Amino acid sequence: MSNILVTGGARGIGRGIVEALAAKGHDVGFCGRAEAASAAEFLKELRANFSGKFAYYQCDVADVAAHSKLLNDFIADFGTLDVLINNAGVAPEVRADLLDMPESSFDRVLNINLRGPFFLSQQAAKLMMQDKSDKTFKCIINTGSVSADYASINRGEYCISKAAVAMATKLFAVRLAEENIAVYELRPGVIESDMTSVVTAKYDKMIAGGLTLQRRWGMPEDVGRAAAALVEGAFAYSTGQVINVDGGLTVERF
Repeated sequence: MSNILVTGGARGIGRGIVEALAAKGHDVGFCGRAEAASAAEFLKELRANFSGKFAYYQCDVADVAAHSKLLNDFIADFGTLDVLINNAGVAPEVRADLLDMPESSFDRVLNINLRGPFFLSQQAAKLMMQDKSDKTFKCIINTGSVSADYASINRGEYCISKAAVAMATKLFAVRLAEENIAVYELRPGVIESDMTSVVTAKYDKMIAGGLTLQRRWGMPEDVGRAAAALVEGAFAYSTGQVINVDGGLTVERF
C-alpha cells in the first residue's frame, strides 16, 4: 500500500479521489485551505469505513512558502511519500469576457492551478528520490481538464492554467523517468462538483443534446477510480500520458 498526499482533497473531485484510494487500502493525507475542523466529519467517515491511516492538513498550495511544512508534516505522520496528487484547483470567481479579464483573476487562477502544483511537485519529487527501497510504485498525478484543449473565452485564465498543467506533466515525466517516478495527467470532462454547480442547467442541456457519448454527468468517483488505477501501477509503462475521464466528450465526431 502507498502513502499518498492529495491536494484539495476535502471536497469535489479531490474527495472522490481520497475515497477511492481509501477503499483500496492506501494511507492518505489530504490538504485544503479551510481549517482542520472543516474536515473533521470527513476524517471520521474515512476512519469508520476504511482501514488505512488518514490525516488532514491546512495548506494553501498557492503559498509556495507553505509547501515545506505540508510535506514535513506528512512525512512525520506517514514516514514516506509515495504519491502526490495535485488536485487543488479553482475556476475564475467571475466568468468574464476574455477582453475584460482582470489581472487579479489571472494571477489567482494561475497561482493555484499551476504555480503551486509545479513547485510542490519539485519538493515532492526530491522526497520520493530519497527513498531507494523501490517497495512501492511512485508517481505524481496532476488533475488537468479538457479545458486544456477547449477554448472558453469567458474563463480564459482557467483554460491557460490547464494547458500549462499538461505541459508541466510532460516536463516532469521526462525529468523523473530516470528516477523511476511516473507522472500522469488525469483530464476530467464535465464533473459534478462545486465548480460546475453554477452552470448545472447549461450542462444538463448540453449533455442531453450529445455533448458526451455517455449521456450523464461525470462524478468525482469516476475520477477517483482512475486515480486509484494509476497509483497501483496499472499504467506503469505510460508515464507522461493523459488519462481522459470525460464520458467520450473529446472523441471527434462529424
